[in-house]
Amino acid sequence: MSTRQTESSRGGGGPRPGGFGGGGPMGMLMPVEKPKNAGRTLKRLLHYFGRFRLLVGGAFAAAVASTVFTIVSPRILGNVTTDLFAGIVARIRHVPGAGINWTDIRGLVLWLLVLYVGSSLFLWVQSYLMAGVSQRVVYEIRREVMGKLERLPVTYFDTHPHGEVMSRFVNDFDNISATLQQSLVGTITAVVTFVGVIVMMLSISPLLTVVVAVTLPLSFVVTRSIARRSQKFFLERQRELGQLNGHVEEMYTGHVIVKAFGHEQRAIGEFEDINSRLYVWTWKAQFMTGIIMPLMNVIGNLGYVLVSVIGGILVTRRRIQIGDIQAFIQYARLFSQPITQLSSISNQIQSALASSERVFEILDETEETPEHQPAEHVAGESTVAFDHVSFRYQADRPLIEDLDIHVHAGDMVAIVGPTGAGKTTLVNLLMRFYDLDSGRILVDGVDITRLPRSELRRQFGMVLQDTWLFYGTIRDNIAYGQEGAGADEIVRAAQAAHADHFIRTQPEGYDTLLNEEASNISQGQRQLITIARAFLADPPMLILDEATSSVDTRTEMAIQRGMKSLMHGRTSFVIAHRLSTIREADHILVMDHGRLVEQGTHADLIRRGGFYAELYQSQFEGREEVVQAAL
Repeated sequence: MSTRQTESSRGGGGPRPGGFGGGGPMGMLMPVEKPKNAGRTLKRLLHYFGRFRLLVGGAFAAAVASTVFTIVSPRILGNVTTDLFAGIVARIRHVPGAGINWTDIRGLVLWLLVLYVGSSLFLWVQSYLMAGVSQRVVYEIRREVMGKLERLPVTYFDTHPHGEVMSRFVNDFDNISATLQQSLVGTITAVVTFVGVIVMMLSISPLLTVVVAVTLPLSFVVTRSIARRSQKFFLERQRELGQLNGHVEEMYTGHVIVKAFGHEQRAIGEFEDINSRLYVWTWKAQFMTGIIMPLMNVIGNLGYVLVSVIGGILVTRRRIQIGDIQAFIQYARLFSQPITQLSSISNQIQSALASSERVFEILDETEETPEHQPAEHVAGESTVAFDHVSFRYQADRPLIEDLDIHVHAGDMVAIVGPTGAGKTTLVNLLMRFYDLDSGRILVDGVDITRLPRSELRRQFGMVLQDTWLFYGTIRDNIAYGQEGAGADEIVRAAQAAHADHFIRTQPEGYDTLLNEEASNISQGQRQLITIARAFLADPPMLILDEATSSVDTRTEMAIQRGMKSLMHGRTSFVIAHRLSTIREADHILVMDHGRLVEQGTHADLIRRGGFYAELYQSQFEGREEVVQAAL
């Protein structure tokens, strides 16, 4: 983590207290995340800037012009001082015909105004152009990343925390955007300023230039020695700050559990411990930061004394003019500023390159296997076949092996089994969220790998155990199932899902606004809305993954009646843990450790007394109840 500094690229805005250069030490002291391959990442990032060569070139030209105008200004101002001083001395000495040459001074002042206005104008042009270029570059990269995320397989999101993906898409992009606008042109400005200031100082007095140059290494020795000692303080501070944020977030999100188990005092105690450690490390870090400026003041004042004394001696010997001392002091103030600025920019660029590298890692991820042009269209018969399918999430851990299933059109297929048996995986393979290791899945006799994913997924409507609703009205959330759905269609879908009654009891009915987590309605009500969404989509085939798990028994019975009418004539895949809900299934697939161990109707499987019967029995108190329920 780095602390960004905004340095004036003009350099003529006056000195910082007691030193030759601007810029504090924070940029040197704070730890910075570094890229793994800075050269390759920078080259790739500059490739995006290549699309805006003219604008970037204009910004660099404006930056150079602004810097040159700023560098020339102190020399002209020194000439004004020299003319005024010479005129005043001549009057004091009563030199005949001598005095202040106001004509020359007015000309010099006019030049100064032109240079200052021109410098400000070019600085504005540079900022305007680079703001546009940097935002366009970030826009292009963000657009590419968004498109990439849509093409990434589900396995990517299974193996990458959502918070990490969001951090790359939000925080890293903000870091890149903030850095690009200033750092690239700032680098050019700092280099031009440094070279220009050295040239101007040498033109005034090589001796004074050497004096200033001698004090510069002393400043860096002090800064670096403190930086080495303070790095660990900043690192520990950031580590403790992360722990504090994590603790507060954890306690806030789980505050109900904390209160339920009476751990309030324990949570407060942990907070106090972390907060105390954070205080200590922050105090030490700030103390080290505070030391450096007084030391820099001492070094800076020493440099000013040397320049003033030696410059005064040179003036008395008529080696330089009095105005040259004034100009030289201004240049001395500018001398170390570009170096400090480059140090700060270097940290910013490293941080931006690290962020760019994290973003480019997303762009370099392996995408879903390319789609083929469809050899055939889905006939609409709704038949499904798993032809010797094998699949594993990890190469050394087989999950589904040689699975062979044939589902007829209009069948209700129930998939049951213990946790981890592969029930949801089977559905994910059918939707082609994952690609098979071997075998084929056929829909209406067509291999799903020969169908565009969008066309394949339009054949299925899904109602999952984990509901997903977005920020918007209830009407909009139901309408998500079918683009352009009318108000009457939405109401009919809600009625079929038995959601119409509770929706109308809401303050705004169908126009009730759901918050980001839809926490202003119950879990069961959220499930009813997702079921209504599936009714509205009216797909040829259905996938129900514990669709009624979050509703009460009475509502479940009503939904089952609605589901029965919805599934009539449609091929349906139903994942169920409560086996009593799938007794009427045309076909029951019993899975265990990715293998199909049994299949048949409910009555057949109960009579066999095998694995399914054991699962079914485990949900009742006794064997007699199982038999009676089966009958």
